[in-house]
Amino acid sequence: MKLYIIEDDIHIVKILQKIIEDKKLGEVVGYSLDGNKGLEEIGELNPQLVLVDLLMPGKDGLHLVKEAKELYPKMKFIMISQVSCKDMIGKAYENGVEFYIYKPINAIEIENVVKKVVDIYEKENKLMDIENIFSRNKREKVEEVVDYETKIVQVLKRMGIIGQVGTKDIIQLVKYLLVRNKTMSDYTIKELCGYLTDNPKSMEQRIRRTAYTGMTNIANLGIDDYLNDVFVEFSNSVYDFKQVKRQMDYIKGKSIIMGSVNVKKFIDGIVFAAMDNGRI
Repeated sequence: MKLYIIEDDIHIVKILQKIIEDKKLGEVVGYSLDGNKGLEEIGELNPQLVLVDLLMPGKDGLHLVKEAKELYPKMKFIMISQVSCKDMIGKAYENGVEFYIYKPINAIEIENVVKKVVDIYEKENKLMDIENIFSRNKREKVEEVVDYETKIVQVLKRMGIIGQVGTKDIIQLVKYLLVRNKTMSDYTIKELCGYLTDNPKSMEQRIRRTAYTGMTNIANLGIDDYLNDVFVEFSNSVYDFKQVKRQMDYIKGKSIIMGSVNVKKFIDGIVFAAMDNGRI
């Protein structure tokens, strides 16, 4: 893993470098004390992970991450700041950061968070290479599918939606995609449900209701703790963070508008999470 640091305090840069090197978390390929220069250099050095401060001269971390994600969508970002305002943290996640870490720097937290991002990066690559996983013989494929059903159930349990009315539909649909090396970009939800049942409309409605319940569960976790592991993992990958934030405001009574669920993103997110949990 190639890492780049954008932080205006050289002492913090040195601390981060030492933690990364001592814990063998990857290679620090460069650093910058200025946001504009940092944005330019990550384009040249192409790191997989960037640790970026929130408040910097030239370009603050929020704008830097937003611009960088548009240019380099696969690049991962960890934001580091002494700012603990929930609205600011929410904007950071909306702009594309994977994790938000508070200053002062804690070596154990840096190690754990970087390892999580490495995990996410590997998980994405694994999803892209799914065809290789299912290029084995028929017997091995069957064993993989059986194992994946268990893993899908584990993911749904973490989201608090196991046993919901649409649980079986979600498991069936996700397995269908995994076996055929497909994602939701290859189908409409109506078309896919039509392959699996004689009543696709009812199946889609059950999935939507269950997905919405899951978003409500995730939103409640975020209200209690923005850094909750389950909230951080699923609010960006399975749901659209802006919609989760909208649901949080609705639950708190700050808005009359509920969050909405993108079912295709929801299903792809479950596939994604099952692939990660499916490592033997």
